[in-house]
Formats: sequence, structure tokens, C-alpha cells
Amino acid sequence: MNKAVFFDRDGTLIEEVNYLKKKEEISLFPETIKALRNLKKSGFLNIIITNQSGIARGYLSEDDLSAIHSELRKMLTENESELIDSIYYSPYHKDGIIEKYKTDSDLRKPNTGMIRKAAEDHDINLDESFFVGDSFNDMLCAENAGLKKILVKTGYGKNDYGKCIENNLMPDYFAGDIFEASEYILNSENHTE
Repeated sequence: MNKAVFFDRDGTLIEEVNYLKKKEEISLFPETIKALRNLKKSGFLNIIITNQSGIARGYLSEDDLSAIHSELRKMLTENESELIDSIYYSPYHKDGIIEKYKTDSDLRKPNTGMIRKAAEDHDINLDESFFVGDSFNDMLCAENAGLKKILVKTGYGKNDYGKCIENNLMPDYFAGDIFEASEYILNSENHTE
């Protein structure tokens, strides 16, 4: 079985821009590539798990999102080797205006549908895997899926840390950014082998 690091996209790997609508708006955090490279070298799959309710809200189409993810994959490729193994997204939101997506879905975080699908597709052992995100919802999703939880201070992380504490949902680690999160994961791996 494989081990994986599941990543939220906006506010974790790239700058939060409040409904990213086009590829030109993508801005990687400074050490995203280094973090992903180190995790991949250590045998982790890097998988993005992202809510994209902007589709349900009519801000962008699935084709727009596909172009964004294609560009993101290009940006996260080093020496012709992709640093991201898969991207899973949920276009759904019950308050959406596009009928097809206007629904509650098990795929939408904090539900675990995307993680379960990724685990099945990639033969992932969730007990050995991590979730890195910047929101209370990410931490709740990680908890629901039985993953080790790392909250980053980037994106909504600084604000949502208090919400996690209030709701007795303690992250396993509160990292400054994606690189610090990756270092924590690699160090915890070295202590358990």
C-alpha cells in the first residue's frame, strides 16, 4: 500500500485569491515545489483535495478548472517529473445556482468522498497518511478520514486555528507554511521507521 499527503489547494499550496477563476491568478507559495519534491523523494504520493464551489456558483466552468489544474500541474513539474500525483475536486454546493451542482455531496469537504476515492484509486493506507490544509473544514475532513492533521498558517490558517481549538479539533501540528509542514511529516516518518 502507498502512503500519501493530501493537500488543500488554495491557501495551502498556492495563494488564496477567493475563487480562483483563471490560470493567470495562480501564485505558488515560495517553497511549495521544494516541499512536494522532498515528500515525493521520501515515497509519498502528493494528492490535491479541493472544494471548488465556484463551479456551482457559476463563477467558472469545469473546463476553466481543468485549464487551471493543467497549468498548476505544469508549474509543479520538475525535470519532466510531475510532483502532483492526482487532483480531486468537488464542484458541488447546496447554495449553488447551476442546477447540476446545486446539491450536498459526500465529495465536498469536510466529507471524505474525495479522500476515499483517492485511497481506492491509488491503494493508499490512510493510517500512514497526512492532510495539510489551511482551514477548519480541512482539519475536520482529515479527522473524519482518520488522517494526521497539519494546519498551515497561510491562507485562512491563522484565523481557523482558533476555531479548531474552540471545537476541540487539535491539529497534530500547526505549521508556518507548506515547507514547514513537509519537514514535520518527514521528521515524523524518520522517528517511526
